[in-house]
Amino acid sequence: MQLKKIKYLFFLSFLTLMSFTLIKKEVITVFIVGDSTAANKQAKAYPETGWGMEFAPFFNKEVKIDNRALNGRSTKSFINEKRWEAVLKELKAGDYVLIEFGHNDEKIDKPEIGTSLAEYKSNLIKYIQETQAKKANPILLTPIARRSFKNGVFGDTHKGYPDVVRKLADSLHIPLIDMQRKTEKLIVGLGDEPSKKLFLYVDSGHVNYPTGKKDDTHLNPEGAKKVASLVVEGIKETKSPLAKYLIAN
Repeated sequence: MQLKKIKYLFFLSFLTLMSFTLIKKEVITVFIVGDSTAANKQAKAYPETGWGMEFAPFFNKEVKIDNRALNGRSTKSFINEKRWEAVLKELKAGDYVLIEFGHNDEKIDKPEIGTSLAEYKSNLIKYIQETQAKKANPILLTPIARRSFKNGVFGDTHKGYPDVVRKLADSLHIPLIDMQRKTEKLIVGLGDEPSKKLFLYVDSGHVNYPTGKKDDTHLNPEGAKKVASLVVEGIKETKSPLAKYLIAN
């Protein structure tokens, strides 16, 4: 009788151990909030590709990428359309939020979208503080550079917006990935004509662009993958704990 009891207790212990082993580890979610340069694209826009579409393959299965970036959005419109509120509802402790706006905040001729530098800063603070309130981790990104050459000389189109992000990251001690500088270095390194291979340059006759397309803002699949790799490079450089979930190349 005593032997049966011992066997029974051993069996229960074994089941308990197995149950702990089989409990699935909670996945960390990395949210991307931003504009068209990061956004997921519909098939009808191909080969236009947001860098967020090429981001997930860099991570192991313990990380889920939730790309909420959307064409045409600024720090202001993303909030006003309650898209940020929707992220906050799902955001949990230990998650990450990559915050990359700027291309549309610059459009001050469109009051529903554009922001002054002061409003841009205020909105970014809101994203940061509300992320932290959820015990999640904000990471700031400056906007990626546009391909902008005049007579072979590269020019910055973002005015003072990236500097706002840099100063904010420094003053609030928030990890910063300086995508403007990273992508400018990439574009200038390639040169005027060769850098077109990263952007949405399509010859006429394409099913989605019958008359062709020349777009120096939006990326193609090659450009999106390269820019996503620069974001990953930035994650490593900031020594973010997120880096431990990267797949070794």
